[in-house]
Amino acid sequence: MGFLGIALDPEAPTPLYLQLKAALEERIRTGALSPGQALPSERRLAEMLGVSRLTVRRALDELVAGGVLTRRQGSGTYVTPRVEQPLSVLSGFSEDMRARGMVPGSRWVKRERGQASPTEAMTLSLAPGEPVVRLLRVRTADGRPMAVEHAVIPARFLPDPGAVGESLYATLKERGLAPARALERIRAVAATERVAELLGVEVGTPVLYIERVSYLSDGTPLEFTRSHYRGDRYDFVAELRSQ
Repeated sequence: MGFLGIALDPEAPTPLYLQLKAALEERIRTGALSPGQALPSERRLAEMLGVSRLTVRRALDELVAGGVLTRRQGSGTYVTPRVEQPLSVLSGFSEDMRARGMVPGSRWVKRERGQASPTEAMTLSLAPGEPVVRLLRVRTADGRPMAVEHAVIPARFLPDPGAVGESLYATLKERGLAPARALERIRAVAATERVAELLGVEVGTPVLYIERVSYLSDGTPLEFTRSHYRGDRYDFVAELRSQ
């Protein structure tokens, strides 16, 4: 009967549940299974593929643990939706997630004051060694890790790193420091051991590395943020117009 052309080989050295896991990941990657799409029940999948429900459950459990699939109590198992972020809009992570009906969150790794490094000083137009605040955290959506975010702000704008709650931009705006524009650079990199640990992916997994420098309306640099986003959960979208 089959499901999306998936054929499992009981004679292969790879366990059936890992074959099924890889096959489902491939269907998701190629778009045969789309974000938000419901999968058949475990019983139905087992019947369609000619395997035990235990095999199906083990495959789905691993995909759920990896964030590829999402279980909804009393509803079923779904392909985890991807987040799309328009490149033309300047907004913070928390605002982005709420706009998509998701609950933003953070897991703090480090909040500290220190002296600006040469790169930070150059990027933020600071004097060498000028004090800055560094904020390192894992950003989550509906409890799932989405990004590792490392923000640096001149201490004259944000003296107390502990003042930042869920949203850095909200905290800055409360101080009359709303960013007016930003420059952002995006490239693909391999997850280092530290990034992989924080995002819950394997070392070497492709992730999106994003550098953002935001500015006040008078052109003063306000924030220098370097982030690693899970490439399997986040898309950046740009609208292009002809001249």
